[in-house]
Amino acid sequence: MSEDDRLQDTEGAAKKAEHHSDPATLPVPEILPVLPLHGFVFFPGMGFPMNILHPASQQLIDDAILKDRLLAIVSHKKAGEEKQERVEPQHLYRVGVLGYIHKLVKVREGGYHVLISAIKKLELVEYVQEEPYLKARVAIVPMAIEEDKEVEALELNLRTQFKKLADLVLLPSELVTTIDSLSDPFYISYLVISQLNLTPVEEQALLEIGPGKELMHRTARELNKRIETAEMSQEIQKSIKEDTDDKQREFFLRQQLKAIRKELGEEEENLDLKELREKLAETELPEEAKKTAEKELDRLARISPSSPEYTVSRTYLDWLFDLPWLKSTPDSLDIVKAQQVMDEDHYGLDEIKKRIIEFLAVRKLKQDMHGPILCFVGPPGVGKTSLGQSIARSMDRKFIRISLGGVRDEAEIRGHRRTYIGALPGRIIQSLRKAGANNPLFMLDEIDKLGMDFRGDPSSALLEVLDPEQNFSFADHYLEIPFDLSRVMFITTANIIDNIPGPLRDRMEVIELSGYTHEEKLNIAKRHLLPKQLEAHALSDDDLKIEDQGIRMIIRSYTREAGVRNLERKLAAICRGVAKEIVTGKTGTTVVDADNLVTYLGPIQFFPETKARTWGPGLATGLAWTPVGGELLFIEAAKMKGKGNLTLTGKLGEVMKESATAALTYIRSHAKDLGVEEGMFAKIDLHIHVPEGAIPKDGPSAGVAMVTALVSLLTGRTVSKDMAMTGEITLRGDVLPVGGVKEKVLAAVRAGIKEIVLPALNEKDVVEIPDNVKEGVRFHLVQDIKEALGLLLDKE
Repeated sequence: MSEDDRLQDTEGAAKKAEHHSDPATLPVPEILPVLPLHGFVFFPGMGFPMNILHPASQQLIDDAILKDRLLAIVSHKKAGEEKQERVEPQHLYRVGVLGYIHKLVKVREGGYHVLISAIKKLELVEYVQEEPYLKARVAIVPMAIEEDKEVEALELNLRTQFKKLADLVLLPSELVTTIDSLSDPFYISYLVISQLNLTPVEEQALLEIGPGKELMHRTARELNKRIETAEMSQEIQKSIKEDTDDKQREFFLRQQLKAIRKELGEEEENLDLKELREKLAETELPEEAKKTAEKELDRLARISPSSPEYTVSRTYLDWLFDLPWLKSTPDSLDIVKAQQVMDEDHYGLDEIKKRIIEFLAVRKLKQDMHGPILCFVGPPGVGKTSLGQSIARSMDRKFIRISLGGVRDEAEIRGHRRTYIGALPGRIIQSLRKAGANNPLFMLDEIDKLGMDFRGDPSSALLEVLDPEQNFSFADHYLEIPFDLSRVMFITTANIIDNIPGPLRDRMEVIELSGYTHEEKLNIAKRHLLPKQLEAHALSDDDLKIEDQGIRMIIRSYTREAGVRNLERKLAAICRGVAKEIVTGKTGTTVVDADNLVTYLGPIQFFPETKARTWGPGLATGLAWTPVGGELLFIEAAKMKGKGNLTLTGKLGEVMKESATAALTYIRSHAKDLGVEEGMFAKIDLHIHVPEGAIPKDGPSAGVAMVTALVSLLTGRTVSKDMAMTGEITLRGDVLPVGGVKEKVLAAVRAGIKEIVLPALNEKDVVEIPDNVKEGVRFHLVQDIKEALGLLLDKE
């Protein structure tokens, strides 16, 4: 049963209990739950509203309401012990009262407001339960006395003297009416005792006196003492009344106001202030935050609890006290353990793991070092977000992820000012409160997808957050107090670094994650993806085994991606198919290899791109970079009779169109050297087409491929089918370097390309490509287009 359901059942039972005819006639169980009282004593015949805040006491009330609504009420021996987590039996008196719950109301902040009446006097014989709350075997104390002249005289004396006290201290007239209506001498005695302003210890001593004449005699003596004190106080008040100055008068009025609020049941607000002041004393705050909290507390004390400003101020103080201003979690600086954790969670990614190990090593030598601002850039599905989780786990830090995709409002980062209705701090401060430490690992996901509109520019708000030289005093609009973010380790992720504003990009250390090779995908599938999917589909290694050749075929023929998300989906599809077979009665181990893969995944979805082309002069294989990895880019050229026009199709961007124009200009200006008839350009039209026209394409890296396709067409020499190329060209024929070399090489390897032509200045990028990728691939580094054409075109 949920908490809300339990509360509804409790409140429903409480409402039924309100109309019970006579609780005194209810049978009393031998064992009752025990409710401790702090600071006052309950007497038989009394009814009193109570606030129940302790969770164990709230559960006790719930259980009592759902049963017979009876409970034992006893007082704590020491006042002011209500904050302790657990009440021990030895801390409670043995004599108390039998209580009956008439009404229950849930008040704000999770407390209970209950109306309880005391029916009879009882004694705790022995405790039978201590958790989750106390239960005890009880014995009801009989309250009967034989009426005689002395009892009548004592009863009359108590009534008369109580009326005298009521006139002296201005007790409510309802109390006088009540004492006149009572016929039981003990209820009269207990009502009088409750109005004598005795200490809890004195009241408990009177409660423990057995019902009889002794109780009535003691009550009469205490009543006379109280009357004498009241008369003396009245005389003193009269004597000093003329000397009362303004401050004394103000104090007197405040005391009266306090008493009036107590009578109206509004003392909860005072409890709020008391609780907040105690919280301020217990919470470790910076000096500026402490001064602000004290000032806000003084302001709160002057605000009426019914005012909307009260809630605003109270919420602000809660935020101040709950934030981890000076609370940190200890860093795990065990480099060996960190390496093991990252190796367990991720295969490959050596460059990033090396960077994290270096950071931990420096942190071990210099404890006060600011956290780095790392930016993982790469295509989807390569493990950027999960790598952040592994780093947090290796360092024993709290992990907080904030998705920035589509965020357009600056207030999401910096928060709203308190003048707005419903104002809250920004996501940074909210996440720190959730983490409970000022040094978590923050993962700011999709930072390249931040938006900007009339509400502000969130990327500009992040400039302060992601600058180690400024974020020690990050200013949230809601708090208006600087918060130190220098201990936070920020990691951001992005698919395209060009979409990140320059000033923001300058504050981060960019680490690029390229797509995985076939071998890396194989290992990731075997170590991580397949075990995860087996567990998700309630399968074991004895139910399904996928051979390495089967996984390689999935990678090569069923997925075409830089990451491994589609690979995981295909493995999940195989698991679903095997699960269906097991449910329908198949036994034994299902072995999936390249031969029976079609049974589970259907026909092959991707074929090598080069095999899908009709090869001949005018066709060249280029290499392109995309946000989701590298791709082959086929450049087709055709000629026809015309007047020297150039047509470009394939949804090309401006830069790519310029590359085509530059390629044609180079060929025309060097026609003789290239073996092209110079006069033919005025007689023909040329058409350059890049297939897959629905996909936008742009960038300068197809320049070499365009020159090669045109020269191939005009000279009739075929470009080698097993060769791919990339590079930007100039009008003079120089081949300039391009980006995304690793992704392009991976795409070429996936397509079965054996030789790749690259600009000579990209040699540094070739070094970073894994050896298992470069194995079997020959790289040609060229300085100019003539050198490239000599490699790419057939000699005939």
